[in-house]
Amino acid sequence: MLILILLFVLTFKLKNKMARKKTYSKKAVAAKYGFRSGLEMDIDASLKSQGIDGEYEQHIIEYIKPETKHKYHPDFKLPNGIFVETKGRLLLNDKKKHLLIKNQHPELDIRFLFQNANAKFNKNSKTTYSMWAEKHGFKWAEKIIPQEWLDE
Repeated sequence: MLILILLFVLTFKLKNKMARKKTYSKKAVAAKYGFRSGLEMDIDASLKSQGIDGEYEQHIIEYIKPETKHKYHPDFKLPNGIFVETKGRLLLNDKKKHLLIKNQHPELDIRFLFQNANAKFNKNSKTTYSMWAEKHGFKWAEKIIPQEWLDE
């Protein structure tokens, strides 16, 4: 009797283990075969079943994103018209933005006030914030607005 009970328990566990076999989503299966979605995989299979090679993602078409209008709010404007932008961190988007502004508005005098002018963009970078500013023709200072900026 004990053997029958053990046999029943083992059989039950084995059936449950097999029933709980891991299932994968269609997207996961598609990704395994190089597709971004299950729909793309289905369309590719459908085309192939009709003898058609759909050439999935084998071509590149270049395009230009249309311009988008943005607004910049300088941190400070001195009475003499100088704009002062204070930066603790100068991120990639900030650099791109300020180069665009400088190119599109060469009449503006925008200067940087860095918290740490010797900070580097990342641990592998040799370029400091002050080096970047000088390279691109921006005047800069560290921590306080220089008196000469106020006196200009």
